[in-house]
Amino acid sequence: MTGTFFGEFDIASLVLWLFWIFFAALIIYIQRENMREGYPMEDDEGNKSSNPSMWPIPEDKTFDLPHGRGSISVPSGQAPERADIALKRVGSGNGYPLEPTGDPMIDGVGPASWAPRRDLPELDGHGHPKIIPMSTKEAFSVSAGRDPRGLPVESGDFEIVGKVTDMWIDEPEQLVRYVEYELDAAHGGGTRLVPMTMVRIKKDRMHITSIYAAQFANVPKHKSATEVTCLEEDKISGYYGGGHLYADAKRQEPLI
Repeated sequence: MTGTFFGEFDIASLVLWLFWIFFAALIIYIQRENMREGYPMEDDEGNKSSNPSMWPIPEDKTFDLPHGRGSISVPSGQAPERADIALKRVGSGNGYPLEPTGDPMIDGVGPASWAPRRDLPELDGHGHPKIIPMSTKEAFSVSAGRDPRGLPVESGDFEIVGKVTDMWIDEPEQLVRYVEYELDAAHGGGTRLVPMTMVRIKKDRMHITSIYAAQFANVPKHKSATEVTCLEEDKISGYYGGGHLYADAKRQEPLI
């Protein structure tokens, strides 16, 4: 009697092995797709990593951006990382902490760091800038709390440095993102923005805790009077955030 192939073959074992092969291939595919951002890898100082990945970087995939902003191919089309980071390693081995080599708030390192985002404003679903001055939209007004416009601006060392002139709103979200103020000539002059989440509005003044009077002149500026770009937002927020650690040398010391 002649035996048949399927009569002597373990089909259950074949199905199980096919499943394991498919599952391994799926994991590799997902991992490679995950490598479209942040690759090729770098070490803490921006040099090419000696161990980039277990799997090769995926082939380029091109995405068409909305509202006529062109296209981008990843991973090769990623914006270059910052090459001017003013930090140095305190030890010779990898993993040692990095310390600033200049003024960290101006250099944008540590808690004052920013990412090289596109120098274009963020858009809403209709292709219009999301964040705009409230003064350009008559439909918006302050419905609760203290309207800060006209109040003096007080620094972290309790010095008056300017006056609030406007608020910048996220129109689709209907909330205030930034407060605009005019600096006194003695502190650099010109208008600046400060994130709404980093101010304290009191009945007779607006207090900014994170930076001192001497540091307001170096607050990053925004080019347009009616728009703020993603890059400008990152630099502005980073500067104020960095002040919580770097505005005063005492802030870098233990509290106890």
